[in-house]
Amino acid sequence: MLAILSVLLLFLFNPVFGVFQKLYCTISDNCDCDFKQNIRDLEWDLYKNVYGQHLAQDIVSEEVAKFLHNKSPDRPLVLSFHGSSGTGKTLVSSMLGNHLYGSAMSSPYVHQFIPTLHFPLPNRVDEYREELKSWVQGNLTECARSIFIFDEMEKMPPGLIDVLEPFLGPSHVVFRTNYRKAIYVFISTTGQDVINKLVLEHRQAGRDREEIQSADLQEAIAQTVYSSNTSGFFHSSIIQQKLITRFVPFLPLSRRHVERCVRSQLCQRGSCGRSDVVEAVGGDMIYTPVQGQYFSTTGCKAVSAKINFFL
Repeated sequence: MLAILSVLLLFLFNPVFGVFQKLYCTISDNCDCDFKQNIRDLEWDLYKNVYGQHLAQDIVSEEVAKFLHNKSPDRPLVLSFHGSSGTGKTLVSSMLGNHLYGSAMSSPYVHQFIPTLHFPLPNRVDEYREELKSWVQGNLTECARSIFIFDEMEKMPPGLIDVLEPFLGPSHVVFRTNYRKAIYVFISTTGQDVINKLVLEHRQAGRDREEIQSADLQEAIAQTVYSSNTSGFFHSSIIQQKLITRFVPFLPLSRRHVERCVRSQLCQRGSCGRSDVVEAVGGDMIYTPVQGQYFSTTGCKAVSAKINFFL
């Protein structure tokens, strides 16, 4: 027996093992072959290409790194993104897929749900609950490292998302499925008012937005998504049981952030030097409030179309 173990250890730590592993992955659909986490590149992408979001950058990089370094987590990672349109919520969610799987967002182990597409009829909530439960359970059975992204949570039929509660908690057995290594991301505009209000107060008081801390908004966002009847978490047991690992606030973007978005997209088109377009697009956006005009009402969402107009 000792001899056999010695041979196995030599094989596993031998460079030849890497060759056999690559060969195995060319003929196998095992998700471990596609799971190629690169935390350093994720952090680089977050800090280089996401503008005006120090809280999101810090929370996502910290929580993902901590979660993936734990070889035996007792519960999945559950992040809930909140903020105005165009502030980078969907962009950051896609970065997770891009840097955790070799085939990025096209990986069969990254699952995206949009309520208006997948759950459009309020009178079929019970049916959707069973379908969602079965879908998540089946995909976790297939791949413990699955990522589930739920966009536009403000349009999610009330009560539907609670079917995920057994998958999100620390229970030891759920449908005999290994669910603790999964990542869930919920994306919503619910909570934008409390986020924007705090950022505006900082601006009017002459304080830097980078002084805002995550703790300043965690409880306020939790209360808002729980009490708002336009929230997919309205009176949700997921909120009651505190199953969200972290709420991730996305702050409203100022003109300088919008212009960074413009410059970045221009460079992708090979037109880095077009400062005139940067200025034109930045000046053509609508800003709020009326007195002060600090924040873009659409963030960076309309940037691409406006570049096409001014370029």
